[in-house]
Amino acid sequence: MPRPVPPPREEGYTKTTGSPLYWAAYGKTGAKRLLVLHGGPGADHCYLLPQLLHFGEQYDLLFYDQRGGGKSRGDAQSPVTAHMQVDDLAAVISEFSMAPPSMIAYSWGAMLSLLYLIERFEGRDLPKPARLVLLDPAPLTSDYRRQFESEFARRQRTPEMVKLRGELNASGLRESNPAAYRQRAFELSVAGYFADPRQSVDLTPFRVVGRVQQAVWESLGDFDLVSRLRPVDFPVLVVHGRNDPIPLASSTKAAEKLGARLLVLDDCGHVPYVECGAALFSALDSFLRETDTIAAT
Repeated sequence: MPRPVPPPREEGYTKTTGSPLYWAAYGKTGAKRLLVLHGGPGADHCYLLPQLLHFGEQYDLLFYDQRGGGKSRGDAQSPVTAHMQVDDLAAVISEFSMAPPSMIAYSWGAMLSLLYLIERFEGRDLPKPARLVLLDPAPLTSDYRRQFESEFARRQRTPEMVKLRGELNASGLRESNPAAYRQRAFELSVAGYFADPRQSVDLTPFRVVGRVQQAVWESLGDFDLVSRLRPVDFPVLVVHGRNDPIPLASSTKAAEKLGARLLVLDDCGHVPYVECGAALFSALDSFLRETDTIAAT
């Protein structure tokens, strides 16, 4: 079963976003603040826990549920767009006085942070980040997204996955322990993200709101973020698992365009904080220590 997640130090709802967004603070009070962006779209921050609370030993961590997911489902009638998500990110940075923000952004959250940068490149008055960590960014072009969807579907059909689903169905858990059955069924539904599907265990479950996910992706149209990136004058670290179903080329090209460092983790898929936590946290701790002075200026 998943490791327990402690309650937040503080929590509440934003007051300056178009729709109230749930936020939760963890970590060291009074320390430098890190804004952590979850994936999705249409998910929530909880599945990054408890692993990413590792950074709370040294930093004040702020998470928020992006519009349409988790506890941030205020205006359920309006379609959520990528531009709205950027507006929300900008408002959160302002409301919590985080300019210049230091951000750790995962999957769709990493793509959201790049959309934020692109709007800044193209003339919008947004605070420049102090530093940015992009963990296994979502596919940054429509073509890379199609490649990812094909590869993920292939992985979910492999003989090993068929065997794992068969073992679950034959286990009797559905009748004897429904909660354990639902937990394992969830883990198998995301096993294709892992380099080794057998590592997809003890995960904090989450739910993606399908209509939100679809609306956000549709709002991007036939997109190509890579071509809109530019070199930046602040530290950026891009991390990508070599066995991520999202093409490594997507992150490689983004790192090249940004002038960022690229860290490729071997024997690792899309969930580095679970699959290769020791290597990931060692690298990120080093990056954060190195850039603390820069982030303070």
